[in-house]
Amino acid sequence: MRRSRVLGERDDALVARLLDADPVQHCFVASRVEAGVLRTGTPGELWGYPAKAPTSLLHVGANLVTVNADDEALDAFAADIGRWRSFVAIVGPSAHALGLWRRLSERWPATYAGARLVRPRQLLMACATPSPAEPDPRVALATPAVYESYLRGAVAMYREELEEDPLNSNPAGYRHYVSTLIVGARAFAIVENDEVIFKADLGAMSAKVAQVQGVWVTPRLRGRGLSIPAMAAVTNAVVGQGRVASLYVNDFNTPAVACYQRCGYEVVGELASVLF
Repeated sequence: MRRSRVLGERDDALVARLLDADPVQHCFVASRVEAGVLRTGTPGELWGYPAKAPTSLLHVGANLVTVNADDEALDAFAADIGRWRSFVAIVGPSAHALGLWRRLSERWPATYAGARLVRPRQLLMACATPSPAEPDPRVALATPAVYESYLRGAVAMYREELEEDPLNSNPAGYRHYVSTLIVGARAFAIVENDEVIFKADLGAMSAKVAQVQGVWVTPRLRGRGLSIPAMAAVTNAVVGQGRVASLYVNDFNTPAVACYQRCGYEVVGELASVLF
């Protein structure tokens, strides 16, 4: 018997109130709601608990993403998710994401206990104003002409950060994904002699927030002060759209944290990611 409820269009106002409580933390789920996840036929689902008047949410798709989930809600969501895993990651505030994973692992260890990668503490950072750092004027939206070079940078970043090669695990899908970033004007780059030497993407985007991801500098130019002005330019582009720029970064990546702080980002929360 289900303990949570699949939400629909009639729950729109309720969901909006919960997401508006923290637009930065809830950017991903807000982006899925704006894409139509509450409508029948749209990929993914949004679950609510308690069923009658939800105060906690769970996005269920390729990623499980929690919103305002207390212990009772996590118990319910774990029971309803069940034995068979259909997702590749659990993401959310650290206590929620790790708590959900623990509950699933205790119930069905053969399915859930062997996560491929766990990032228990990732700093959620945000910047709502233009960067105090001087922006690099070379940063611009990537074009299809540099797709192959941009793809190489994206793959290199993925290998470094997630310890997996996307061209092995999902080659066609990842190539298409990178193409959609460029075509959708969500990919920024510095290009020198037809080579992408810096890249950053906009991942989840809601009406209020855009999440910067996939930040990468070619290895031969690291340590030369390129990342701060480049990220300042990306940040200004997001803020110039009327959105808050946000991102999350592993707490142990001290050079990246320092870069983002120099660009005007402040820590506003802590997330965790469990990857399968």
